[in-house]
Amino acid sequence: MKDIVEYIVKQFVTNPDAVEVSEETQDGMIRLMLKVDPSDMGLTIGKSGQTIKAIRRLLTVKAISDNVRVSLELIDTNPLPQEPA
Repeated sequence: MKDIVEYIVKQFVTNPDAVEVSEETQDGMIRLMLKVDPSDMGLTIGKSGQTIKAIRRLLTVKAISDNVRVSLELIDTNPLPQEPA
């Protein structure tokens, strides 16, 4: 599953070297955490979240064939700016 996500995301981001996918498996549940360059967050999410939803749908199809459950989280590595006090 990890390889599928990594391959798909690296095809459309501007900085493919910054793509990191980590995988945790527990009780038949696969949890994938996706990190991309902060400048590629918008591309990865897509308009109204359509890109990330499409990736999740593809993972769901693969998970059904493998008889497992899967979740994909997009990890934001860009901290929020602090408001001046």
